[in-house]
Amino acid sequence: MTARSTTTSTPLGPDSLTWKYFGDLRTGMLGVWIGAIQNMYPELGAGVEDHSILLREPLQRVARSVYPIMGVVYDGDRAARTGAQIRGYHESIKGTDAAGRRYHALNPETFYWAHATFFMLIIKTAEYFCGGLTEAEKRQLFDEHVQWYRMYGMSMRPVPDSWEDFCEYWDRTCADELEINKATLDIFSIRIPKPWFVLMPTGVWDQMFRPLVGAQRWIAAGLFDPALREKAGMRWTPSDEVILRLFGKAVEIAFLAVPDEIRLHPRAVAAYKRAEGRIPADAPLVEAPAFTAPPRDRRTLPVHYVPRQKSLIERAGSLVHTTFSLAGLRPARASWKPERAA
Repeated sequence: MTARSTTTSTPLGPDSLTWKYFGDLRTGMLGVWIGAIQNMYPELGAGVEDHSILLREPLQRVARSVYPIMGVVYDGDRAARTGAQIRGYHESIKGTDAAGRRYHALNPETFYWAHATFFMLIIKTAEYFCGGLTEAEKRQLFDEHVQWYRMYGMSMRPVPDSWEDFCEYWDRTCADELEINKATLDIFSIRIPKPWFVLMPTGVWDQMFRPLVGAQRWIAAGLFDPALREKAGMRWTPSDEVILRLFGKAVEIAFLAVPDEIRLHPRAVAAYKRAEGRIPADAPLVEAPAFTAPPRDRRTLPVHYVPRQKSLIERAGSLVHTTFSLAGLRPARASWKPERAA
């Protein structure tokens, strides 16, 4: 593996495949997969065990974190600033794990592993739920993931040189470095606590979310490499694979009728609008909803992104915008999608 230059590059744009796939709602079906496979990396899992409150507020934690993560792809000329913001959240995440191993979230190999899982999130979502990818598209997505990673301002030392090298890196890491630790087991057995603002009995909430988490755990088992499945003690049969493929095809067909402003993350929707000139290029970046903010006792800690509180006028404008969007007053779907690579 040859060390890459740390010089910056241009941010990704609407002609990229990463823009097409990363903001797609279907990536959410791989929530257990990506949470578990990230935490299996020893340094990353240790950081989660010592510094994260994911189990305390999993829905809010994931919902707010996705906004800046999406921003490194969709924020255009501001993407590098968003990347630096994310890097800053990780500066104080360090310590010593239960085995006496020192860790730091900004260790280049650790930080890159997290990025590699987001890249593979795109690959697996597209392959299973969006109709698949050609080999040329996988290579294009690999090149784009390198361009995307530069936005963080991190060392490029761990980044493989080619798609083929990346596949070897991924297989080797899954087989030799990942482990089933407490942070991973917490994801497998995660319970989604009912947020305070949801007006339904806790028992009803639990019954509603238990099968959803179970379904995500089943999807994760199918998407894990065989070596990881064995480490996790998960069972996967040829029949399971057929069912998952049929389910993926059904999801692909169903999403043909889903409007773009529902299918895409709000940060992605705003990015396409800026690219098309329908909102100013310097329009404020879309923030996570205020109700996803971390608990009040944690908001001053440097590890947290705290969404900016919107004014009453801004909230009213967002409500009107959303109402018209869901009513069908949106651009034609064709203008939102880059053409597939040859």
